[in-house]
Amino acid sequence: MTTATEALSPVQAAARERAFSMPLEEIDPSDSLLFADDTIGHYFARLRRDAPVHRSHSPMFGDYWSVTSYDHIMAVDTNHQVFSSDWSNGGIAIQDRPLTERLQMFIAMDPPKHDVQRLAVSPIVAPGNLANMEGLIRERTRRVLDSLPRGETFDWVDTVSIELTTMMLATLFDFPFEDRRLLTWWSDIATTNPEIDKSRVSSWEERQAELVKMAQYFTRLWNERVNAPPKTDLISMLAHGPATRNMPPLEFLGNLVLLIVGGNDTTRNSMTGGLLALSRYPEEWAKLRANPALVDSMVPEIIRWQTPLPHMRRTAVADIELGGQTIRKGDKVIMWYLSGNRDERMIADPERLIIDRPRPRQHLSFGFGIHRCVGNRLAELQLKILWQEILARFESIEVLGEPTRIRSNFVRGYSKLMVRIPA
Repeated sequence: MTTATEALSPVQAAARERAFSMPLEEIDPSDSLLFADDTIGHYFARLRRDAPVHRSHSPMFGDYWSVTSYDHIMAVDTNHQVFSSDWSNGGIAIQDRPLTERLQMFIAMDPPKHDVQRLAVSPIVAPGNLANMEGLIRERTRRVLDSLPRGETFDWVDTVSIELTTMMLATLFDFPFEDRRLLTWWSDIATTNPEIDKSRVSSWEERQAELVKMAQYFTRLWNERVNAPPKTDLISMLAHGPATRNMPPLEFLGNLVLLIVGGNDTTRNSMTGGLLALSRYPEEWAKLRANPALVDSMVPEIIRWQTPLPHMRRTAVADIELGGQTIRKGDKVIMWYLSGNRDERMIADPERLIIDRPRPRQHLSFGFGIHRCVGNRLAELQLKILWQEILARFESIEVLGEPTRIRSNFVRGYSKLMVRIPA
């Protein structure tokens, strides 16, 4: 998303004009087309300026509150007593689904159940375990980068981003390596809204059928692990954890989806988004090449700039005032993390990638409060290793044109980014 002070393309200029001239009550930032054409930032800028807590309406999602400023998002995210994420109240996504179809995952639970289920899987991303995994991540990253063609055009998304994250997921689950691309497929299915994007499944029923196939595959792995001594993979942790070993089917399915999507989308789309950002701001690439130690601050800056998950939903369980607006019990509240990460009052020159920001972890991409992303350090480790190994190999990576973005307001992702590494 381009700032008003930079040269705007005709499409972006028209989008900005429309965003700042249309009546506030007509602005619906949940429109997935605004994400697919990357014009959503202009609408967020308007809302931050004129209505940071805004009563919005969507023909598809109904009425909801759009929370777009950094401070107000923090106020919602850190107040789980009033702003519930529990699946029984609506869950974490803007889409309302029948109660019997809602996935019951620990990110969509309130305490105390959330706390004990989260605790069951948190050891896999403890500092000691991350240190043990670092060598494997680096070896695989080197192997993927060394296999890339020189002087030829290829798709960075499929060849690098998907391949690296899928191998990591297979390791976390101790999943059959030859079937690892199923994990990517299931992650994409889980975050697909078939009313918007029919490229993978054409209906909610077809989506559910694909997720049932996933549950059946993992049930076989579960049965193997539950009858074996405990190990350090996620399935074994769930199978042997006191709070998770007797999960009902929808809860088992929900937590699988959470762990797959959480381990896939943040890292995968940041791997692509980081390359795209550095191509747009070549002075930052030059800065990085001159001082490779800046990788440490660049990684959280990439995650902020990309914001792989643009929103999370909460539902008010009591009346409360926020930003001068009265939110009623039962109201749907959407925290637009992507907008909070562009809040000019909190982050200087927020549209730009600046790899040596003084406080790079100030971003909202991992959330805050009790639901802060459990795997955030693993995501950062994967990105850090990727860029360290890129710097050791390539003088430059040429991005050839604009990426193909997915049509979604929940995952800010890419399906294709064509690149070339000079021979």
